[in-house]
Amino acid sequence: MHTYSFEKLEVWKEAIKLATNVYNYTKEFPNEEKFGLISQMRRCSVSVSSNIAEGTARLTNKDKAHFMTVAYSSALELLNQTIISKELEFISEENYKNIRFEVESITNKINALRNNFLKT
Repeated sequence: MHTYSFEKLEVWKEAIKLATNVYNYTKEFPNEEKFGLISQMRRCSVSVSSNIAEGTARLTNKDKAHFMTVAYSSALELLNQTIISKELEFISEENYKNIRFEVESITNKINALRNNFLKT
């Protein structure tokens, strides 16, 4: 089976783990958040890895950098929603810290990748 270039990226692997964690953490949220924070957090967590993957398929480095910017933005959107979830006491302190740590690691790697594309 063919392995695509994005599947080799450590940042993509981390983003997949982040999305999986978000899905698991949001299972504990109140039912009335099903179409609110749960949906929002799940969609933007999936968006991080999806935009990394899509960006690697683009032909120009400018396009690749653009998709890394979108992935970065989705990660920060997730962080914002996680902060709100913590304030509402929907998420534990431990899970909040886990997401925050993962987002920090991922955004640092995305930023490095984006800067690399912009250099060439």
